[in-house]
Amino acid sequence: MLPTVPTVPPTPDDLREHRAGVWLLTGVLTVGALLRLYWAVHDDGMYWPDEVYQSLEPAHRLVYGYGLVAWEFVEGARNWALPGLVAGVMGLARLLGITDPAGYLSVTKGVFALMGVACAWGSWRLARASGASPLAASGGAALLALSAVPLYFSPRAMSENASALPAVVGLALALAPGASRRAVVTGASLLGLAVLLRLQNGIFCVGLLGVLAARREWRRAGEALGVLVLWAFLFGLLDRLTWGRWFHSAIVYLDFNLVQGKAAGWGTAPFGYYGRVLLRSMPEVAALTGALVLLALPRAPGLSVIAGAFFLLHALQPHKELRFLVPLFPLLAALAGVGLDSLFQLARGPRARMATVGVVGMLALVSGARAGALTFGRVGQYENSRPRDSAWDDMGPVTRLLEIAGRREDVCGLKVEAVHLAWTGGYSAFHRRVPLYPHFGPGRESGLFSHVITVPGAVRPDDVVAREGPWVLARISQGGCIPDPGYSWRLP
Repeated sequence: MLPTVPTVPPTPDDLREHRAGVWLLTGVLTVGALLRLYWAVHDDGMYWPDEVYQSLEPAHRLVYGYGLVAWEFVEGARNWALPGLVAGVMGLARLLGITDPAGYLSVTKGVFALMGVACAWGSWRLARASGASPLAASGGAALLALSAVPLYFSPRAMSENASALPAVVGLALALAPGASRRAVVTGASLLGLAVLLRLQNGIFCVGLLGVLAARREWRRAGEALGVLVLWAFLFGLLDRLTWGRWFHSAIVYLDFNLVQGKAAGWGTAPFGYYGRVLLRSMPEVAALTGALVLLALPRAPGLSVIAGAFFLLHALQPHKELRFLVPLFPLLAALAGVGLDSLFQLARGPRARMATVGVVGMLALVSGARAGALTFGRVGQYENSRPRDSAWDDMGPVTRLLEIAGRREDVCGLKVEAVHLAWTGGYSAFHRRVPLYPHFGPGRESGLFSHVITVPGAVRPDDVVAREGPWVLARISQGGCIPDPGYSWRLP
């Protein structure tokens, strides 16, 4: 019989540190949730039209039967996993009697906001699985839960946000030393779901298999591979049932972006774009996170390689948007927790370690408190056209006017003259089954619509029925609308 190795009981300092870590994690998750929920109900704008027309609008079509159709859902460049997820939230809200856009949109954004703060918990789990102490892992989680850029993106119904949570929790479960079969199978399943929600997360799946193989954990690697093959089958089956061809959305998407390179039509940026934007949007947090990630390299080489591969492949693509890195943020927070634990070796005593974590948490909190000052230039969007404009509530006034118009019984048709329809909330905000025309659509004399959203000077003051920001909702016809049998539901 082999001799047993005696375990060293935790010291009082160890127990205090552990309790401090748990309390810190609870605090940062609570504050992070409150900040996210605040922005979820105080921002009606958008970062990019994808957060409406690849999620909210097709989900509205699934739940209510109508909505504008973007090109991705004409040609099948996206699968229906994300709209299906959002439709589930909208459908539940409908069952609860929440059928006004202001209500179900707030519920949807609130769900995404809570998923965002759950990612901070996932980063804590991943840091712990990578060897960080509870206190150090909580410091890393604070960088994700409280900082400005994660706060900004969190409530937005985008594939990056939806996939980040299953990705980080999946890696935390499957990469943990000595992970059970159940943990590996569950973790690989979550990673498969993350790929279903966003194709680029396949990098995490390849990374998981690579790390398990490098550890020579062949049984776990085989279990993970089997699960991922099953999820690949489900991906293809979903496309077969919805688009009529196995892996149709992946084929069309990769052809559009990699073969034809058409994504570059929305702008290109150099290799250093992401680092430059992160340092501009939250300089202290970005610099600190980068330094802590470097300290984590010797202790978490596998996770570092996965995170590095994800970053590198996105940095090499010509078309870049900061939102593309959202699934990476929890991994960086986890690595920061590991790096912070390495830094603890220089901090003598629990008080010094807790003070160090306190500084990290305060830097993150200050960044989050300044989130309201983010501009498009700071988040890397519209850098050449309107970099000084606030990144919050962009086109929010138009969306609120759409909601008001949808509640009016006298609206039998609406034309948005103020902006392109792609920069509005569409029918998910309008929520009325009548024609919604773009700015270049039929003229006012056509009789096809009764109301317009325009600038104040383009209508008589007496015709204005609502005003939001620089735009107004105005009635231009006292009678009904002429039916439009040729009306197209396609987003122009």
